[in-house]
Amino acid sequence: MARNQPNRENVPAVQKLRIQHAKRGRLRFTSHRDFQRAFERALRRAGVPMAYSSGFSPHPKISYANAAPTGVASEAEYVEIGVVAPCDPIKLREKLNLVLPPGLDILDVVVAHTSDFVQGLEASHWQIELPGVSESDLQAAVDTFLATDEVLVDRMTKSGLRTFDTREAVLKATVTSAENAENPEESGIDANCAILSVVVRLGTPTVRPDDVLAALSKIADLVPPVPARVTRLAQGPLLADGWSVGDPFAADRAAAS
Repeated sequence: MARNQPNRENVPAVQKLRIQHAKRGRLRFTSHRDFQRAFERALRRAGVPMAYSSGFSPHPKISYANAAPTGVASEAEYVEIGVVAPCDPIKLREKLNLVLPPGLDILDVVVAHTSDFVQGLEASHWQIELPGVSESDLQAAVDTFLATDEVLVDRMTKSGLRTFDTREAVLKATVTSAENAENPEESGIDANCAILSVVVRLGTPTVRPDDVLAALSKIADLVPPVPARVTRLAQGPLLADGWSVGDPFAADRAAAS
């Protein structure tokens, strides 16, 4: 029996919008697939005039960039959508925040004026909270790591076990105490908690915070007594100093002004 084509007119996108959102609190345990479902549902509830792909099973034109792993909080997740009617970025942000659950918060929306957005995401800045680890022990481990030319770790990926160098990817690593945490949106940081702030160059495969911790365990025998709490503070282009992470929307803002 012939199947009917879906009753949806294929209207091309007239505008692309780039969206920065956070994943906070308990919502850090949301998987990427769960977020996709919640986000698409929010777009429908907010009445966003989405553009759809062609074909028998059309999908809303949404692309996701470098999603943080499940269990990791983030202040810098990015999504791009295509719409069939122009939308005001400020109003879109307000509408989406009304229908998304608290913890999945829209922080910024810009009209896309440039191409190759994902290629401009060159590095991530991570904050890694290590309860039960002293600042001095963490500093000693980081000093050993930074003084080493190569630190290989293994990780199981979709294509099998991969071995890669974590040291080459780490552009900067600093140690602070709990009172100097850089993430004001998250509360409840243990006072007996050393914090590792690390900037990692994005590559293939991308070195993740758990890879950095595996490297510290391997080279300096640093084993946290409880799981680390990780937050991505930023991701974007590398600035001229070679380790600061810039605003990935800067070129779009400049083009719009």
